[in-house]
Amino acid sequence: MYGFFTKIKGDMGEIEARVVEALKEEGFGVLTEIDVQATLKKKLGIEQRPYRILGACNPTLAHQALEAEPDIGLLLPCNVVIRKEEDGTVNVGFMDPKAVLTLVQKEGVTSLAQEVRSRLERVREALGGDFIN
Repeated sequence: MYGFFTKIKGDMGEIEARVVEALKEEGFGVLTEIDVQATLKKKLGIEQRPYRILGACNPTLAHQALEAEPDIGLLLPCNVVIRKEEDGTVNVGFMDPKAVLTLVQKEGVTSLAQEVRSRLERVREALGGDFIN
């Protein structure tokens, strides 16, 4: 698998704010925010449930990764997906840096990927909900 998830009951906007705050507690900032629902509506006229992608970055860990492998930027930032499910729950998914960074065959990257995953797992734990994967 390339991600791990939690499913939460509640308002999507409030859950997104909790995600951003929990990321901040683990040293991540949000570099990008993509409103997929709004983009598909504007570009294709397609209606769909709310779906947002947050590009999260921990500057210290990103710097370490870039020092180990300059082209690793192709795999950054760590994406977090927040989407409204048909049953009204909100699914929060985290890109698994261990899965993605196995593509990089450089010393130190594996341990760095584990550190990033551990931090993102703590974010998931802070949110609660029903863990998946």
